[in-house]
Order: sequence, then structure tokens, then C-alpha cells
Amino acid sequence: MIIFRLIRESYLFAIQSLFGNKLRTVLSLLGITIGIFAIIFVLTTVDSMEKTIRDSMKSLGKSTIFIQKWPWGYGGEYHWWEYINRPQVSYEEMRQLQERVNGAEAIAYMASTRKPIKFRERSINNTTVMGVSNDYNQLESLTLKEGRYFTHSESQLGTNVALLGNDIASGLFKGTTPIGKQITLSGHKLTVIGYLEKKGMNNFGMSPDEQILVPVNYLRSILNTRNSEMNQSIMTRPAKHISTKFFKGELKAIMRSIRSIRPGEKDNFAVNEVDVASENLSKMFSSINVVGWFIGGISIFVGGFGIANIMFVSVRERTKIIGIQKALGSKNYFILLQFLFESVILSAIGGILGLLFVWILTLLLADINLAGIEFTLYLNRGNIMLGLFVSFIVGIMAGIAPAMQAARMNPVEAIRTGN
Repeated sequence: MIIFRLIRESYLFAIQSLFGNKLRTVLSLLGITIGIFAIIFVLTTVDSMEKTIRDSMKSLGKSTIFIQKWPWGYGGEYHWWEYINRPQVSYEEMRQLQERVNGAEAIAYMASTRKPIKFRERSINNTTVMGVSNDYNQLESLTLKEGRYFTHSESQLGTNVALLGNDIASGLFKGTTPIGKQITLSGHKLTVIGYLEKKGMNNFGMSPDEQILVPVNYLRSILNTRNSEMNQSIMTRPAKHISTKFFKGELKAIMRSIRSIRPGEKDNFAVNEVDVASENLSKMFSSINVVGWFIGGISIFVGGFGIANIMFVSVRERTKIIGIQKALGSKNYFILLQFLFESVILSAIGGILGLLFVWILTLLLADINLAGIEFTLYLNRGNIMLGLFVSFIVGIMAGIAPAMQAARMNPVEAIRTGN
């Protein structure tokens, strides 16, 4: 009952402080509101982006390995000019790996570039065109909305067929079925044999919805896939009974043999893992979170001083009341908790306002695109609880000194000097 009485009285005093001097209160709570808003909005944005990226990475699985020219985590092993001088991986190297690697679930090759595509009078510029080998669908999750994937013979012969991303199909065909229709790529005709379900951003920060897939042997027949501007990768995954570490070592040894790299010479290729990318993502997002905490922390620090100022003024204005309470038998801890609760309530009001503004922004922005990554902005329960917890801590820190000053007052002197 004493606790409930304390909370009730503290709440009433806090409301009285809010409306007693509106300008002072608004300026003081503004720091807390802006601070909580800055921190929680940054955390919400980062969490939403990270969830989208990690969900897309699940389609590959943690054990998927990419052999590429560039590593995903640079580190300090090579200088940037050494990366540039490396040769691209090739389709022929993929074929040799298929013949020599044991224990692979699948091995596929992909090469991508950007080209305009057309259907009659409609065209889409700068479309990502990906040439893939037949096993690509075993390593990348492809969900067809209509149509089919390439057959083995179409892949081997380089037949002029294509799978369209959802946005490409919608943009070119405006709601009509694209199956069996012909599109134009670099002056060459392609027959559409299928299109994909809408998926959003994939593992590489690109959207499969804005890509078209063609057999890699067809792409090699119309474009120079050895061009340095062409992005090329060999992707593979070990069978379930093979450890990723052992499989990675086997891949490195065979690639060194294929490229005739002598013992002691450095690798001129990178073996990248999804797990490594996930670790790098965690580091990157942690750095962004630190920036958010720094920016919001400054505002919260200022806001904390503002609340402390309100509380010191409140102690001075209620000196006589404090003296009367003590004269009637109120203990020091009762006075201490009363002012602490009041400080926490004031801080919580500022924090709740900050969270409210974040929530409103999530409704207004909804699906956003940041740094080429499309994701849905959402405020999760963890960030709400964090915002309230930070407000609680700030309230305690800002109110402890005024509360201790009030608790230590001599009742006689307080009554005599009080207003």
C-alpha cells in the first residue's frame, strides 16, 4: 500500500510539474524525447535491415561457399591492387571442379552484367542479367510463380530461354502472362519460359525481382563473360556428411592445382563463406548502433540535466511540504522514493513520446530502400523495452541527487524556510 501511495503521489506531483511550468518542462523533456527517438530509430532501422539480409541469406544455407575474385572480408592479407590483378573465375574452372571435387552437393557457375531488355515498345534499362549453370537452382532458392526452370539440355546447348524476376515480368507485360513471349537482350531474342515469385532483396544486396536468368552458355555466346566488368562466381555446398572446413580446404587445394599455383605462392582467388559474411554484417551493424547510441546519448545526457533541474526546483518549491511530511513521521526513504518516482515518471513520459514518434515513422515509411537494400521498417518489442529501460535509468540518475537532498532535510528548518 505504501508503494502504491508513493507511485500515486509521485505521479500527481509529476503531472503538476508538467503543467506548472509548461515551457520549462517541454524544453527539459525534449532532450529525453529526441535522445530516445534517435537511439531507437537507429536500432529499429538497423534491426529491420539486418533481419531482411539474414532472412535472405537463409535461402543459401550457412554452408554455401563462393569462389570469387574478391573476398567478402578484406582483412590485412592482401593489398587492394593485388585483388584487382587477380583473374576472374571461369566456367571452365567450374567444370573442372565438378570433375575433381568429392562430396559436393552441387557446383554451379554464375556470371552477371547489366543490360537493357525490351518487349515490343516497353523497355527496362540497367537490368541485372545473370547467366547460370544448370545446378544453380539446387543452391539458390527459386520459387516459380508460373512456368519452369531450364532443362539440362537447354543449359548445355545454351538455348535462348529466360526466367524473369517478378518486377521485370510486371514491368514488361503489365499483368499478362509472359510465358512463351519473346524479349530482346542486346539485339537477341529470348523466349520466356517462367517467372519468379516476388522475393525482395537477396544475399548480395540485389533483388531477384529485378533480374533475368539465362543459361550461362547462351550468355557466353552473345557476350564476353571474361570481361572484367562481368561479376563471376562459382558456388557450391558440401554434402551433409562432409564438414565445411574439410570441404573448403579441398576446394582451395584443387583451385590451386587448376591455376598451377606453386607451393608458397599466395592464392589468386577468394573462398567466401556465408558465415563470414554474417560475421562481417554483425560488425558493420554494431558500428552503426554505436553511432546511434552516441548521437542519442548526447541528447539524453542534456535531457537528464533538464530533468534534474526540474527536480531541484521541485524540491525547493516543496520544502515546506517536505518538512510537514517529516514532522508527521514520514521516513527518509519515503521522501527519497517519492522524488525518485517523480523523476522516473517525467523521464518515462519523454521516452514514451520518443517511442511514439518512432512508431509513427514506421507507419509512414513502411517499406523503404536504404543503400540499395529494400526492407520493411518495424518497431519490435525488444527496442520498445530498451527505450523504456533507458528512460527509467535516466530518471533514476537525474533524480537521485535532488531526492537525496530532500530526504536529508531537517523538518524544523524545512518548515521555517519553506514557502
